[in-house]
Amino acid sequence: MPDHSTDEQFLLRALDLARQGIGLASPNPCVGAVLVDRGGAIVGTGAYTYEGVTHAEMRALEAAGDRARGGTLYINLEPHSHQGRTPPCTDALIDAGIRRAVASMPDPNPKVSGRGFEKLRAAGIIVEVGGLEAEARRLNEAFARYVRHGVPLVTLKSAMTLDGKIAPAPETATSRSAGIPPGGWITGEAARVHVQQQRHQSDAILVGVGTILADDSLLTDRSGNPRRRALVRVILDSHLRLPLESRVVQSIVSENTCESDLLVFCSSAPQKKKSELEARGARVEEVPPAGSDGRSDLRAVLRRLGQLEITSVMIEGGAGVNGGALASGIVDKVFLYYAPKILGAGSVPFATSAGLHQLGKAPRIQHVRLHRFGEDIAVEGYLRDPYGE
Repeated sequence: MPDHSTDEQFLLRALDLARQGIGLASPNPCVGAVLVDRGGAIVGTGAYTYEGVTHAEMRALEAAGDRARGGTLYINLEPHSHQGRTPPCTDALIDAGIRRAVASMPDPNPKVSGRGFEKLRAAGIIVEVGGLEAEARRLNEAFARYVRHGVPLVTLKSAMTLDGKIAPAPETATSRSAGIPPGGWITGEAARVHVQQQRHQSDAILVGVGTILADDSLLTDRSGNPRRRALVRVILDSHLRLPLESRVVQSIVSENTCESDLLVFCSSAPQKKKSELEARGARVEEVPPAGSDGRSDLRAVLRRLGQLEITSVMIEGGAGVNGGALASGIVDKVFLYYAPKILGAGSVPFATSAGLHQLGKAPRIQHVRLHRFGEDIAVEGYLRDPYGE
């Protein structure tokens, strides 16, 4: 009989390998594979990165060679069974003569889910599914949301005081250094370091133009980890108030506007300002307004980001953007940092929206997890299942 404790150890190794794809594999999933011979020794490993093209299973097979025959494959995601940029990995696994495959979860793509397992079983290979499934699902939740619905996973991130304030009242905010919020930072350094890790896991970061006007933020990934694509900086700016001298404009990374890392959505674009931004390398696109206030339709923004193969977006907006995102129903999960401070009346609240004032209609956070960062705490939870319909 299989030793399930040993299986878990090898699956943990596969998940560790899969995490090497964070920032590198999107818009495809993060996959890690471990091949173990009949004697229980690891003979091949592999991790998928988009630029490397070769899938994790194939890398593990190449390393194992003839030692794969009669062995076991451990993998965090169902083996690739369809013709894409590369031939099906299931065919190579069958040809290599593996005896058993242990996977954490099926492919979330409904068009191919289960086919890889069926193909392996039809060839006489023992297939077991479900080990460390929760961890595997979390790792590829953005891919799941994107491949099932054509839109990115949206995480709403905010840092606030215990009484839910994200900034002091404007008249009391004294600090105005570039990139530092008026009044200074709410959370401590450990929480801010973690924010950079969150940015690294995202394809894009989204804010309203008010955040740029107030903070002159760069909105970059400063985790120090490698990325295949630059973090796309998305700014909601209905009437194109974005200053040409702002740091986000001055730091645009692009060879042309089609590849720009700065994407500005507006609902009414003065042609002169649009041309000036595009001349500096920004990408400016118009989307219809959601209401009489002229604010951009967030659902339309999300659909456009999906068309650009952006699988994950982190919102780091102000009260208006936060409230609008929650009221529009585009938010999939939240990551809210709390500092042991109180700002009191008159300070800027976490979210403002006409649609958030009724308790019966309040968004409900599920599957809540708590985190600790020095003196700060964070609440992580979901408004919907990224794997759901």
